[in-house]
Amino acid sequence: MKNYAPKNTGVTTIEYNEYTGEFKLIEFNNVDHLGGDPELTHLPQKPGAELEVAEKKNAEEDDLGFRKFKLNKQLYNACDDQGYTSPTPIQEKAIPLVLAGNDLFGIAQTGTGKTAAYLLPLLFKAKYAQGNDPRVLILVPTRELSIQVGKEVEKLGKYTGLRHAVVYGGIGPKTQIEEVEKGIDILIGTPGRVMDIYSRGKLKTKQIKYMVLDEADRIMDMGFMPQIRQMLEIIPRKRQNLLFSATMPDIVVRLSEEFLEFPTRVEITPQATTAEMVDQYVYEVPNFRTKLNLLEYLLNEDDELSRIIVFVKKKDHANGIFKYLERKIEGEVRVIHANKGQNARINSIEAFKEGNVRVLVATDVAARGLDVSMVSHVVNFDVPVMYEDYVHRVGRTGRANNEGTALTFCNKAEKYHLKKIEKLIKKDIPELDLPLDIEIAETPKDEAKEMAMEIDIQKRKEDPTFQGAFHEKKKNKDKVDKKRRLKNKASIDKQRASGKVSAYIGSGKKKK
Repeated sequence: MKNYAPKNTGVTTIEYNEYTGEFKLIEFNNVDHLGGDPELTHLPQKPGAELEVAEKKNAEEDDLGFRKFKLNKQLYNACDDQGYTSPTPIQEKAIPLVLAGNDLFGIAQTGTGKTAAYLLPLLFKAKYAQGNDPRVLILVPTRELSIQVGKEVEKLGKYTGLRHAVVYGGIGPKTQIEEVEKGIDILIGTPGRVMDIYSRGKLKTKQIKYMVLDEADRIMDMGFMPQIRQMLEIIPRKRQNLLFSATMPDIVVRLSEEFLEFPTRVEITPQATTAEMVDQYVYEVPNFRTKLNLLEYLLNEDDELSRIIVFVKKKDHANGIFKYLERKIEGEVRVIHANKGQNARINSIEAFKEGNVRVLVATDVAARGLDVSMVSHVVNFDVPVMYEDYVHRVGRTGRANNEGTALTFCNKAEKYHLKKIEKLIKKDIPELDLPLDIEIAETPKDEAKEMAMEIDIQKRKEDPTFQGAFHEKKKNKDKVDKKRRLKNKASIDKQRASGKVSAYIGSGKKKK
């Protein structure tokens, strides 16, 4: 069928039907609406009509929210229950690719909605409960993150009838095995515990069609690569693989090459960048005691610090800071680290989420599994030496489009690591002056010695010929002594030449 439109009118077209051989005259009262009709190719189009059509289409898609992905009613209802109105950038790009069956390598900051980015399409593909063996396997690095993902599955899949189980270490496997044996469609867990249950003959993997590695960089950091390789040997080769990470070190790139087949890479922001909603600052603090004084001062003087996570490197430091803050500030304080029992950790996290706890002191064990949308501040009491951990610590605030602040306390031995972090995140962190009212404590000898040794190690990393502060002092002393000897020798030679002193003085010769 062809259209013929007179060029001088723009409002009339003659339509010719090739099958019947008939012509038909069509008249239009308003030419504006013709611009979007691809069939009327010979009609003059309104200037900018194509752009208007594209903008209109985008606006219509935005109004559709998650419905533009053509999921199902059960998932739409779950999204509505959770208040999900429009997809985040990672969801916008990842969901269509997962639905299309592509292997995916997703790089996105924490708090950007990447869990829902893979859960929604996988819940759609799994459709409904069937059989007893899992069809979806989601591997995560920590107990906290496995519990968090399990809760997301529960929320988003509550109208689907899909069954899931969460397995992790730190507690006995008996109850978890019972859950698996009841029959599940989705298994979420840490690699070590999943392999443990498989080795006991309680987990069948032949039906697994979808495999997800969430927080892949942390999985690698924690040494789970052997379990991942074992897993790849026992699950079907024909499957869809999804890998998500906030950072992209070389080890994750190698894993993606081994794990993914012709993957589509989705990078929402450059890898290892921190969220735009987070303001970051650093305080230069001379020692541990002054860090405590600064933390106490900020918590007592600044009302905006309403819900805070304080990250520390060592468990004993975490306990000490917790006991100190309990005595010194208002509001509930809790501490979580690897030596705390699983139930105690879960209870502390839940109380913090509910707003009953003001300050949560934590080691990095909680840096990637704590999903609380209203964390006002993150305090890095120590500068992390695993530089990617900084990204994940900071990612605990500024979530779900809320604003947040990250404060870092840095002593002179930690400046080296801070510069590395700034290089990683491609951003200079502005420094704030210490408040005038805080007490600056004197650095104890042991702590000063420890910092000096740490600085030596850092210098040796940058310059292998560097021999340390003691050798530097000795070298400088030797230089001074040599200059002094040369000066004395020159003076004696001068006096000897003038006859003022005996020729034997300073010559090393014995007088006969």
